[in-house]
Amino acid sequence: MTSQEPTGARNFNVDLRGIVDLLSRHLYSSPRVYVRELLQNAVDAMTARGDTVEGTGGAGAPIRFETGGGELRVLDSGIGLTEPQVHELLATIGNSSKRDELGLARHDFLGQFGIGLLSCFLVADEIEVVTRSALTDAGADEGADDARAVVWRGHADGHYTVEPGERDEPGTTVVLRARRDFEHWLEASTVRELVRHYGAMLPYDVRVDGDRVTEATPPWERDREELLGYGTRLLGATPFDAIELSVPEAGLRGAAFVLPFESNPSQRAAHRVYLKRMLLGDRVESVLPEWAFFVRCVLDAGELRPTASREQLYDDELLAVTRERLGDALRTWLVGLAATDPARMRAFLAVHYRGVMALAVHDVEMLRIVDDQIPFETSEGRLTLGELRARHRAIRYTSRDEEFRQLSAIAAAQGIALVNGGYTYHIEILNRLRRLDPGLDVRKLDASELATRLDPVGPGVEFAARDFLETAKRTLAGHGCEPLLRSFSPAGLPVLYLEGAPGGHGADADVDGVWAEFIGTEEKAERDGPRLVFNHRNPIVARLTSTANVRVVELSVEAMYGYAMLTGNRPLRPDDVAGVNRAFLGLVEHAVREG
Repeated sequence: MTSQEPTGARNFNVDLRGIVDLLSRHLYSSPRVYVRELLQNAVDAMTARGDTVEGTGGAGAPIRFETGGGELRVLDSGIGLTEPQVHELLATIGNSSKRDELGLARHDFLGQFGIGLLSCFLVADEIEVVTRSALTDAGADEGADDARAVVWRGHADGHYTVEPGERDEPGTTVVLRARRDFEHWLEASTVRELVRHYGAMLPYDVRVDGDRVTEATPPWERDREELLGYGTRLLGATPFDAIELSVPEAGLRGAAFVLPFESNPSQRAAHRVYLKRMLLGDRVESVLPEWAFFVRCVLDAGELRPTASREQLYDDELLAVTRERLGDALRTWLVGLAATDPARMRAFLAVHYRGVMALAVHDVEMLRIVDDQIPFETSEGRLTLGELRARHRAIRYTSRDEEFRQLSAIAAAQGIALVNGGYTYHIEILNRLRRLDPGLDVRKLDASELATRLDPVGPGVEFAARDFLETAKRTLAGHGCEPLLRSFSPAGLPVLYLEGAPGGHGADADVDGVWAEFIGTEEKAERDGPRLVFNHRNPIVARLTSTANVRVVELSVEAMYGYAMLTGNRPLRPDDVAGVNRAFLGLVEHAVREG
């Protein structure tokens, strides 16, 4: 188009009102992103001029944000646009073919000039762009039409105008005039905060009202002391450690800061991610494996793809590879810490125990760390699994904490290595121990296995206790369990409730069965179901088995049933509570009467 051609009002090649509504409601999380889009456009223009136009010093000038009078002006000395390019890029949204022709769609650029500029309609009713092309300037005579500046004005009602303008040097100036009730978005303090937020790491001199907001060196290129200082500002506390990260395939550099406080593993971790040193977002998810919730990262990548909103990363194959490489780096750090600094590893585990346990469920190297470093609650005290494996070739575990509390002393007395599996990840890790020790026998404790470890009382004692067992059987029938008489340690435990224990040699055996055991046969049938095991080694039980007073036996059996249920933290049904109350009051009445 020449200077004599008409430059009247024209319409956008989109429904602009609909586009602005779409941007505000569905694409961008906040109007604040308009600053990021302006920055991206200016940086891309500067990059293009530096790469394309040889010998032009303007590419090193600052990107300037100027506020005042309800307006915001953004000035760059980048590649600029010709009038035909203005029509192509600013009137047709997403015209990728023209971006390719202009060199603005290459991977070393950040944004999309057309859609990015339209984001400014979130805060402004009018956008003015004054631009002059450095390409035509370099090859045109002074005053030639192709070298002139162009003024583009876009309006929120859907039309735009193009006319000749004035600009002394190649580059672009964008002027925003605030929409009503959106004036605060163009105020100096807001603009300064947003430019620093999005652009502090850019390799350009970016200024707001004359003050530089970009930093000279990004944190991932600083020395360790400065890196830890940056992490302290990021986390609000001094990091436990800083781990340098690099993934060449993604053009990624950065650091992971190990949190000095426990994080919630159920909440997805969010990280600060830059693309070519422009902030993508400070709550970017899915960049690390889910188990890595004990770190927060600051990363800069050159090859990863942003989503349409440019606030998250597109989850493609490259991001999957990046996630795996970052996970490898964190795993290597953990393994190295365990090998070289056990005391510091213990300090780390004191804070991030659950994180390492979660990782050990899936990773053999982390499983080795758990096996060697983390104490578990066992029937022999707090031991690491490695220590327990050195003592036993068979390990059993309970699935509930209360079950462990009831059975641990008995298991210890019987020589059973019992582990409390009632905590998160414990059972999964116990079942994975065979990955480290293939010959290890690891199973959930079966009540029948424990019952077979309890010493029989012998035919004589059991025969003498037959009346007691018959009374106990009648008393317990309403509770759905049967009595069993055994001798076991500790002697201070009078009774034990077992779910699913075998019958064996209890009250359900007739005289023939008792004498059959006495002469050494193994023909007694076993029954599955709950058992109340009486400990003949306990003095009270021993005396009770020879008590002739049937009423006292009934009340005592009822009381001991309630005691076994309570010590095992098992719920009491209304009938159980009523039975315990009757037993308590009956025994008190008997004691008073006898006294």
